[in-house]
Order: sequence, then structure tokens, then C-alpha cells
Amino acid sequence: MELVAFVDQLRLKFPGKEGLLFKDLSVSFSRGEKVLLLGPSGCGKSTLLQVLCGLIPHSVDIPMKAKHIQVPDNWGYVFQDPDSQFCMPFADEEIAFALENIRVPREQMDDRICELLQMVGLSIQPHTNIHELSGGMKQRLALASVLALEPDVLFLDEPTAMIDEEGTAEIWKTVKQIAHDKTVIVVEHKIEHVLDFVDRIILFNESGDMIADGDAASIFQTYKSVIASQGIWYPGVWEDYRKKRRNEQPASASDHEIIYLKEMKGYRKKEAKIHIDQASVCEGEWIAVTGKNGAGKSTLLHALMKLIPTEGTYELYGKQLQKTKQIARHMAFVFQNPEFQFVTHSVWEEMAYSLRLEKRTEEEISRKVEQLLAAFHLEKQRDQHPYQLSMGQKRRLSVAASIIGGQKVFLLDEPTFGQDAKNTFALLELLESYREQGATIMMVTHDEQIVQHFATRRWTIAEGKLVHDEPIIRKTTADEELGKEDASHEMEYKLS
Repeated sequence: MELVAFVDQLRLKFPGKEGLLFKDLSVSFSRGEKVLLLGPSGCGKSTLLQVLCGLIPHSVDIPMKAKHIQVPDNWGYVFQDPDSQFCMPFADEEIAFALENIRVPREQMDDRICELLQMVGLSIQPHTNIHELSGGMKQRLALASVLALEPDVLFLDEPTAMIDEEGTAEIWKTVKQIAHDKTVIVVEHKIEHVLDFVDRIILFNESGDMIADGDAASIFQTYKSVIASQGIWYPGVWEDYRKKRRNEQPASASDHEIIYLKEMKGYRKKEAKIHIDQASVCEGEWIAVTGKNGAGKSTLLHALMKLIPTEGTYELYGKQLQKTKQIARHMAFVFQNPEFQFVTHSVWEEMAYSLRLEKRTEEEISRKVEQLLAAFHLEKQRDQHPYQLSMGQKRRLSVAASIIGGQKVFLLDEPTFGQDAKNTFALLELLESYREQGATIMMVTHDEQIVQHFATRRWTIAEGKLVHDEPIIRKTTADEELGKEDASHEMEYKLS
């Protein structure tokens, strides 16, 4: 078969990091193949995608060498972080920029732009400022702008990481329809959406070594123990995790109210984007904030941190605090985009930064940083620049650096996207341990498994309003066994 991309004996090293990421890696891709790159967070999946399309080293200067390398002539790349690829301020201009590159006549562009927006399920006015879009909406726009190029080869780096479950299914349905005759090389943690699509899985370990290359069914059957030990997502991983935690009883919340909202509104450009009629949060609660992309979930957290103007009643520990600095003494906030938070040049210094502002002793700073480096599996990255980390590592760093100050309320915006199974579970268990000690968690998430296994309440946001506020009813053992059996049958069907 005709090869469209390959690399022979690839070696690559990130500045400031000991050892090579890839050691004589050789891999090739044939025309029309659908390939999933699977491995733990930080193993080099995104880096390999960028090598295969030529972004590394031509646009991203990273030391590398290879005996032979071939990149496709006509390719499109959807980045894990959609903000990384936007060139224009407005949605229609972003797509038009792509259309200009393939010489689409100006008079045909408006219809083509609307068609592409509809194709990815992005219901907005074409001339919408990109910065006003939610993370999930940006991911849809990024995919639309790449599809506009009509590429022969698609590189997809977690294209649905910030998209809700319904939207994820829609996006993959679109990709499968459009890309049936294209070569697709994808990194995706939501593997249940791609197993019926990919012909082949390439499996990596945490050191970036390729340990398997074959069809999906044989990979998961032959290497399940290796996959599990590496902390990689696999079919049934949540069921296995639930089985291990079956006898653990989550700590109950107290009746001590710490947040009270009444007729609270948050504004962007003088327009109310979030409106809470009345709600309260008690100490020790884990509130999952759910809803479709663009519903106002992130805006709610921004309002609670006073990062946007608000009005109405908003009491924190019985007081109406007006300044972000005052609120930050009690609340730790994690942005959806972790890079918004980074202010230093190394992982270690990033975690120490807020402690230094509080004038903690160097001994205390060192002790706490070392403790959280281990808890968040970032010991090997201590001297790296935060921007050199994988997306999963950036997410862990942003959480660690936010909660190190000892605040008792955590506002977390999609903290698990880009994470492998091992680090997802470790992060959730760490947050749960803080909750058991009296911390309160408000987490925006699209992962229903997190809601069912860790949250105590669910807030559903729709069109900028809190439309449902309800406790989480834990499933019984019988329900779990039935769900496991159903999931097993479904996965057998997908892999057959």
C-alpha cells in the first residue's frame, strides 16, 4: 500500500529534560488507514503527531533527528488546545482563512462557512468573536477550519476533550462520514468513540517506547495487563475501578453553608451570561457542574471568583466579598486552559509561587512542593518549563499549583481532560481526600462517570441558568453488575 507518512529511527529530546523521548522509533502509515495512538499522559503521542506532519522541527524548534522521514503533502491538524491554532479573531474569518488557502472563490465562501459550522454542530452566528466561545465550541470551530482545507490526512489530537458526551458522539459521527476515504491518525482518550473506526492501534509506554502495533481487538486482548499497569484508558476501566472501590463509603457533607447565592448574575460585555435564582453550597460537598458546551458552566466559576462583574447576593462564609484577592484566600481556581495560570519558568517554581507570595519559609515551601510533585506524578518534570509539558501534565500542574495554598474551596474547570486513567483516578482520589478533610469542590465536567462516582450533587446549567440542583443517587451493587454486563456486551460488539 502507498505510504503517506513515515519516520525511521526517530530520536527527540526536549530541552531541560533528561534522556530521549523517542529512541530510534520507526513507524509508517498507509493511505486510508485509521490509526489510534494510545499511551499514558506524557508519553509523546502529541509530539509524534507534530513530527509526522512536519510541525516539529519546522515550526516548533525541538532537537530531533531521523534516518528518513516523509510528511504528507495535504494534511490538516486539530490541536488538543484549540487556541493554539486560531489565526483570526472571528469564527467566519478563521474558516475563510483556510478556504483562501485552497483558493475557494470569495462568492462561495459564505455558504461554505455556514455548511462547515453546521457540519460540526456549532450553532453560532458566523461572525462571532472566538474569545466568546466556550472551550468545547472552540474545539468544534478548530475542526471546522481544518475540514475546510479538504485534507487527505487528518491529525486529530484529542479533538473532543472539552466537548460534552452528546457533542462528542456527533463530532465523531461527522469525522467518520467525512474521513472514510482519508488517512486519520488520532490521539483520543475517549476510546469508546473510535474503536469502531480505527483499523490499527499503536501502543506506547510512559517512556515513549512502542510496545505494540496491531488491530484493536488483539491489542486489548493481548496487552490488557500492560495497558492497565501503564494507566491507559481501556474498555471497562471504570467498571474495574468501581470494583476496587465498591466497599468504600464516601464521606457525607455537613450542613454548614459556605456559599449562598440569590439573584446572582455574572456579566460579560454588560450582558448577563449566568443567572442563579437561589442556591447554596455546604462544607464537604462535591458539586458536579454539568451542561452542554456554551451553557455557562465556566462563566459560573468566573463569577464565583469575581473574574467578571456580578450583581445580586453572593455570600462566602456569610460575607459579601467584592475583590478576587479576598476570595482567593478561601478559593482555589483552576482555569479550563491551564496555560492561563502559568507565571514561572519551571514546574517546581510554579508550585512554589503562591507560597512565596504568602511569605512561607523555604523549608515549608520545599516540603509542600515535594509532597505535591509526588502526589501529581510530576517529579520527573520538576525542572521543565510548564509550556513544555503534555496537556495532561499541564492540567495536573495547574491543579497542584492552585490548591497548594491550603484553600478550602476548589473551583475546577474540566481538570481531567487530557489525562490518562491512572492520573485521572489519582487526581480524583486526591480531591476526595481533601473533601473528607472538609474541603468543598465545584467541578465543571462532561464525564458522567465522575459525576456518578465522586459527586454528591449535580448542578445542571442551561442557557446561562441553573435549571436543576439535585443529589447524586449512588448505584447499588446490582446496578453496577448489570451496567458492567451491558458495557461488556457493547464493547464485544464494537470490537467484533
